[in-house]
Order: sequence, then structure tokens, then C-alpha cells
Amino acid sequence: MITKEAMMLLTNKLLFVMHCDRTLSREFGRDGAKIGTTINVRRPPRYLGRTGQGLALEDAVETSVPLVLNTQFGVDLAFTSADLALSIDEFSNRFIRPNIAAVANKVDRDGLQQYLNVSNEVGAPGTVPNTLLTYLNAGALLDNEAVPRDDRRMVIMSPNMQAVIVDALKGLFQSSELIAEQYERGEMGKGAGFSWGMDQNVWQQTVGGQGGTPVVSGAGQTGSTISTSGWTANAAVLNVGDVVTFGGAFAVNPQNRQSFGTLRQFVVTQPVTANAGGVALISISANSGFGVIPSGQFQNVSASPTNGGPVTVSGTGGTASPRGLVFHEEAFACGFAELPLYEGVDKANRQTDEDTNISIRFIRAYDINMDRAPCRTDVLYGYLTKYPEAACRVAS
Repeated sequence: MITKEAMMLLTNKLLFVMHCDRTLSREFGRDGAKIGTTINVRRPPRYLGRTGQGLALEDAVETSVPLVLNTQFGVDLAFTSADLALSIDEFSNRFIRPNIAAVANKVDRDGLQQYLNVSNEVGAPGTVPNTLLTYLNAGALLDNEAVPRDDRRMVIMSPNMQAVIVDALKGLFQSSELIAEQYERGEMGKGAGFSWGMDQNVWQQTVGGQGGTPVVSGAGQTGSTISTSGWTANAAVLNVGDVVTFGGAFAVNPQNRQSFGTLRQFVVTQPVTANAGGVALISISANSGFGVIPSGQFQNVSASPTNGGPVTVSGTGGTASPRGLVFHEEAFACGFAELPLYEGVDKANRQTDEDTNISIRFIRAYDINMDRAPCRTDVLYGYLTKYPEAACRVAS
């Protein structure tokens, strides 16, 4: 009864993970996974195609990204015999709900940290979006990245972001029922092609200190490291998760390789410190999951960054503000393992929800000296940014 109640409460409290691909949990469950277990998720190949009758064979290049079970989290409690004599409703309210709230909070916050793997960003750090246009621009970026336009697009935002956008849209013409629900609940619900949700676990990004007038240093650069110069000497200039653009490297559609007309955004993957000469190597990732790729099947920019072209950072140095997410459900994956059960304990039970593939384990022992029952609740899970191009950050 306790484990079933815990599972019900956990699935009700989770937000981010409920909008991720959770089908990989079946693989972990079948294989008896443990911490460190990895599944390599294949990404489909891309092709350039040909024009005319001549045969032009292309290699089928499949890439893969790893989903690793790297987090085991739980809450440990000890119940007295009197506690265990309570009805399940009383026991749930006093013990299970607070327990599961901690578990759900941890799972949700870890998921939202996947924003660090997403390079597309809209909005201005430090300014909460107060028009629908910011979110529509995020949707347009997903369109440009060839993300399906269906009912599986989601917006997750901070409490303050929700308050501002609900207030901004309260006078728009739309269904009277939706207006009433938005007013009564103080939530966006569905609209503008998205399901909307608020989550207190949205992460804050602190923009690096920057400094100087940085430019690209060297022509024809490709890959995941770009050489730059012109920074303030010996300064920490960029943080992990900062978004940068390089002059001349415009974003292209992954299928037709045509430019969006805007510079490709890249996310910084390692802290960056300039040397005494103001030179800095920037480790980056793009929404393709790679760095600068100016040609070929996985092309993501119109050309390599221009030598001497400006390096532009999203946001003023030192600004700390939340990063909401606009994403398709295929952007992120989460895997839960079915943890093993053990003999020699008082109780051991595991519940796996058939709809969500989320699994939770509850084990209870008995302490004869103190007449109490030590208990542990555990989940083992891992996240993966499967298709970063199917997500966009919203700065606020």
C-alpha cells in the first residue's frame, strides 16, 4: 500500500519528466540496470541527396548519444509501531507526501538542468518576457530546426515568468472557457501551439563576466573548439551554459541547409578564462549536438566563423536569471531503472507505472532495540538531451 501510494504521488508531482521520452526505461528494467548502466541512443542519419540521373552514393552515418543511469536518490525514514498502525490516508499525509515531494523535486530539477545542453535561446537575460512574441519566436526556432508541429510542444517557465505572461495575455480574444480557466487558476494551460507549465525548479544561468572586445581568431575553424582573442587579459569571461554567436556563421535548416538569416547560437560547455594576451579557446556545442559544421550531411552553419568576426554573448556579464524551456517531447529522454529487491528484510516492494515507465522501490527493516522500522525509498534514473535542436531556452 505504501509503495503504490508513493508511486501515485510521485507521478502526480513530476512535471518536466512527464513531458520527456520515457520509453528507454523499458530497456533498463529488462536488463537489471545499476548506477553507470548506459544505453546508446541512435540518432538517424542525414542525407544530402542529388540532382540528376547520375548515382551519388552516400554513407549512412548514424550517430548516437548515451543515456546513463547516474543518479540514485532516496529519502530514509524510521517509523514506530504506532506510526505503522495509522490508516493509509493518515500515513500518507504525515510521511509519504513529504518523502515523495523531496524525491520529485530532485528528479524534476535534474531534468530541467538539461537546459545546459540547449544552444538556441530567445529573450533578454534579466528581462522577464511580457509578450507572447518571445515564446512564438522560440516556436519559430523549433520550426526552423525541422521540429514537428504537433500537440507535443511544451513551455516550462518560472513562477515569475508565468505571472508576467498570464497578466500580459489576460485581455486577448480567445475562448471564453480558456480565459476563465486562466483567470481562475492563474495558469496558462494551453495556447499558441504549446502546453504551458510552471516549475519552481527552473534553473538560473549566471552570464560570464566577459570583458574586452572579443573576435574570432583564425579562419576556417570547425569543430567544438573556437579560438578567439580580444578579451580582457587573465579574466574569467564565460560560464558553462552561456550562449554565444560568431560573426559569419549563420544557422541553417538541417534538411535543406538554407540559412535562417540569423547567426547560429552555440552553448559554452567548459568555463572560459582568457590568457595574458586576451586569447581564449571556447568549447561549444550546437543544437545538432556538435560544434561548427559548415558542410556535409550534418551541416549546421552557412560557413565557418569569419576571421576577425565579432563574438557576441547573450546577456550582460554577471546577469543571473531563470531559463525557461520551450521544447518538443522528443528533445529529452529520461530512463528509470527497476531497482533490485532483497531478501532478509521486513518488507521490500517495487512499483513501476505502466504509463510513464517510472519505477520506485520501498524497503523496510526492523530495529528490535528501538521498536522502529527503518525505511528507504529509492529511484535510479538518468537524463539525456536526445535532440537539442528540438528545444529552445527562454531567458528572463
